[in-house]
Amino acid sequence: MFSFFRKKFGSAPPPAPEAAAAPAPAAVDAPSAPPAAPAAGGAPSEAVASVSQSPALEPQTPAPTPAPIAVAPAVADPHAFTHAPEPTAKPEPAAREGWLSRLRKGLARTGSSIAQVFTGTKITDELYEELEAALLMADTGVKATEHLLEDLKRRVKEAKATDPAAVKALLADAITELLAPLEKALVVGEHHPTVMMVVGVNGAGKTTSIGKLTKHLAESDCKVLLAAADTFRAAAREQLGVWADRNRVEIISQEGGDPAAVTFDAVTAGKARGSDVVIADTAGRLPTQLHLMEELKKIKRVIGKADTTAPHQVLLVVDGNTGQNALTQVKAFDDALGLTGLIVTKLDGTAKGGVLAAIARERPLPVYFIGVGEKLEDLQTFKAREFAKALLD
Repeated sequence: MFSFFRKKFGSAPPPAPEAAAAPAPAAVDAPSAPPAAPAAGGAPSEAVASVSQSPALEPQTPAPTPAPIAVAPAVADPHAFTHAPEPTAKPEPAAREGWLSRLRKGLARTGSSIAQVFTGTKITDELYEELEAALLMADTGVKATEHLLEDLKRRVKEAKATDPAAVKALLADAITELLAPLEKALVVGEHHPTVMMVVGVNGAGKTTSIGKLTKHLAESDCKVLLAAADTFRAAAREQLGVWADRNRVEIISQEGGDPAAVTFDAVTAGKARGSDVVIADTAGRLPTQLHLMEELKKIKRVIGKADTTAPHQVLLVVDGNTGQNALTQVKAFDDALGLTGLIVTKLDGTAKGGVLAAIARERPLPVYFIGVGEKLEDLQTFKAREFAKALLD
């Protein structure tokens, strides 16, 4: 099964043979340890869809701190997940190329208007004016459009380009450089468990993205625990429960329970059961719904009570079709919660794919994943160069 996860272990040297022969005893919680009691007033959690799990950390293992998992490319194959000292997994160029083909098709509506600008034979002021209009129509935003035009003119002058096709290639370079700060690794494993809080508006694909992320983590031998903290939307618990059952992971939920109490129970249970990752689904809401945004702040505070270092990731799922509204959401949720990264969905068939440039210019948060469809393999890591080329192809 194709996976874009790679386990990256620390740089500490392996123990000497003598040390390996007689490891020091390590105190490790038993995998089956029950979760700690919930916060005062909270109802006991109902464990749902608990099926055969990957074993927790073995008690006889020495006690070094778990090394991080880098969910990002750092080797030739950006999507291989390997366990040291096993050899690096073989690249899967065919699978990646198939996904890139879908990305190009998805961004065709965005890129077609931009590509038409370069069909002439001369570089004129009119070309730059048409390009400005095309970028704005793609929801690149005023600030990002101005930046790209200035950068492009500089590149054209330095390269002494005289052909529109060459200018198009230089534009791809400019877009790549602008988007490069968004291309960062999602690191899992610096904390144990790594607690992720996932937020977003209704319809952005939040729960589905959690399911896809969980699938890849579970297949990469991570023990994942889900928290069904979306208690507002009808059937939200059931939808997340389906993903938990399909991915063979555990889920903590309460029928009609308080979202903050559910997340508290999940983090406490994750610590007791030796989970690698705890992912909390939350109710979708608009950033203008201030009382509901306050509920998200409460959930974050309560997670911090269960684990003073958590949440370690606060991820916003945004719909790529919403254009500049996606940038508005990024700003509002970041101001309220302090986002650590983004997942951009539904880039298949959008005419507003330029919004990533606007995000890069005005709120450059890491874009960990982008999605181009409903299938599991349609959620992939974000690469600036790939995106720029797909946008202009």
